[in-house]
Amino acid sequence: MNEELEAAALVEQDQNLSIDVFVLARLAVTLAFLSAAILISAPFLPALTWALVLAVVFIAPHRVLERFLPPSLAAGVSMLIVGLVIVGPLLLVIERLVSEAAAGVDYVQKTVQQGDWQTMLDAHPWLGRFQNWIARRFDLQATFSQLGAFVTNMTANFLRASTGQIITTLLAFYLLFFFLRDRAVALQTLARLSPFSNIETGRIIVRVRDTINAILFGTLAVSALQGLLGGLMFWVLDFNSPVLWGLIMGLVSIVPVLGSFVIWIPATIYLLIEDRWVEAIILGLWGGVVISSIDNLVRPLLIGDSMRLHTVPAFIAMLGGLQLFGPSGIVLGPIVMALSPLLLEFWRRRVGPDESS
Repeated sequence: MNEELEAAALVEQDQNLSIDVFVLARLAVTLAFLSAAILISAPFLPALTWALVLAVVFIAPHRVLERFLPPSLAAGVSMLIVGLVIVGPLLLVIERLVSEAAAGVDYVQKTVQQGDWQTMLDAHPWLGRFQNWIARRFDLQATFSQLGAFVTNMTANFLRASTGQIITTLLAFYLLFFFLRDRAVALQTLARLSPFSNIETGRIIVRVRDTINAILFGTLAVSALQGLLGGLMFWVLDFNSPVLWGLIMGLVSIVPVLGSFVIWIPATIYLLIEDRWVEAIILGLWGGVVISSIDNLVRPLLIGDSMRLHTVPAFIAMLGGLQLFGPSGIVLGPIVMALSPLLLEFWRRRVGPDESS
């Protein structure tokens, strides 16, 4: 009798072992295919990110269009409206920056060739040793004569990089069409495949939506403030079209890899060339201390408050996201940081009861 019980126990143990082996095998195959899917999708991560952002931001007006138009036509019209709202100002800024950069290079070259730079240095004997140090170590005319070639090469590199950005933008708008048209099916599929409960999955979706809205609000608020302060200083320093330059500074501040410094740094150099040293120092300090600090301090404060995160993790989320994911990290970093405590909360509730309840 004991032998029969031992045999039955061994058979049951073998069955459990077989089940465990098959479970591990299925898990390994599933993880392998999921890893392959992630690797395949990785090159399209920026396009997916920006399509998701645009879908969240423009979902309200799209729902209005869906009341009067078929789903596909409403998604197409929404995509066209988004393109006009975003691409139009972007093309205006790029055209203005390129034309001003070309005019600035031509101005600097003519200034050096005509000897105005040396005249400016001679007019300030207080520069003393600094002027002699420049003369011994730099041939300004030769240096600035090479500036045109440098800008030409930089423009070529920028155009090559822009080609990839154009492809990413087109893919983002292509994906945006399906995000808008098929969002209900996508959300149902996500809820069905999610390892979390329907309530938990819903909270995750809401947290992602709220994080994207917080990023948009913080980015627009900071960009508007930077443009306002930059345009105000341009008006004080008597630049032409300070309102336009303030608007451009605000728009370029939205782009993660750019910022208002692409405007006020060349403007500071222009003031130096024009022998307006006091104004150049004022603008340099204003841009480097006031405007730049707004981006590094106010943005994390606004975004962190909206995401219910402390300023420090919000700051780390933005900078770390940019370093890890590139430009799309300005969105992915805060999303990851906002979801992490929520997922830990889910696990805490599953592992044991909430002591606070």
